[in-house]
Amino acid sequence: MDVDLRKLRYFVAVAEELHFGRAAARLHIAQPVLSRQIRVLEDELRVRLFDRDRRATALTPAGEQLLRDAPGLLASAEALRGRVRRAADEQSVFTVAFMPGITVAGPVQALLAKRPGLEVRVLRTGWHDQATVVLDGRADVSFVRMPVDHQGLRLLPLFSEPRVAVLPRAHRLAGKTALDIADLAGDTLLQDPDAVPEWRDLPHRRAAAAAPEPRLRTVEEKLEYVAALEGVIVLPRSAAAYYTRPDVCQVPVADIAANQVCLAWDAAGATAPTAEFAELAAAHFRDGPPR
Repeated sequence: MDVDLRKLRYFVAVAEELHFGRAAARLHIAQPVLSRQIRVLEDELRVRLFDRDRRATALTPAGEQLLRDAPGLLASAEALRGRVRRAADEQSVFTVAFMPGITVAGPVQALLAKRPGLEVRVLRTGWHDQATVVLDGRADVSFVRMPVDHQGLRLLPLFSEPRVAVLPRAHRLAGKTALDIADLAGDTLLQDPDAVPEWRDLPHRRAAAAAPEPRLRTVEEKLEYVAALEGVIVLPRSAAAYYTRPDVCQVPVADIAANQVCLAWDAAGATAPTAEFAELAAAHFRDGPPR
């Protein structure tokens, strides 16, 4: 049996929202159409994916398994489409993705000097999509901040930089020249703990110190909570400098590892411009990030 990718996308939307109405609005289709498509998918797979009643929608064990597998299938399909489109364009367009705080103009200009007919585009990413933009074909290369899931990627280490705690101006530690990660054990961390594994491993951190609801995805959202005395975040130094604002401050964290920045591209194969860009990026950042 072939799996219909369109129905799979519909399933993922419902599984993430756990609400058919919200999922239909997100997909820009009518709710009855979405419900029919999910029923057809269940019939094709011969399993029930959701338990539904008037009050709630929940994933069945089969649905939970499909939700674990579906994003990888969809990403692979998008990556395939991206590679085919780039081949059809004869690599006339090259897209460089980057995380805020990482300056990519140097290697981009160097690539344009080598390939004057190439159109180079840049794409800003965030913590949650910095790697997937390569896997789904939106970008040829991506400057990523570790850690990322290595699956399907080639990674070239470029440089590392210290990390800082971003605190409200009224915080007890504001104004210090440096702090240890344990000094933040009583604070709420307003970001994915995987981004700061040292904080996650603190033995005495406050049990309630977890990301608040609603879920915060952007640094801008997190900084609003920091400024409102709701918690703290830990960022690479260049990212913190990029988001400088007067109601928060930065204090270096002395006892945690520096953040590693890598260039990522599709492990299925590098085009000639990708290989050239990797060499140029390595040369540009040989002495570390620009000051």
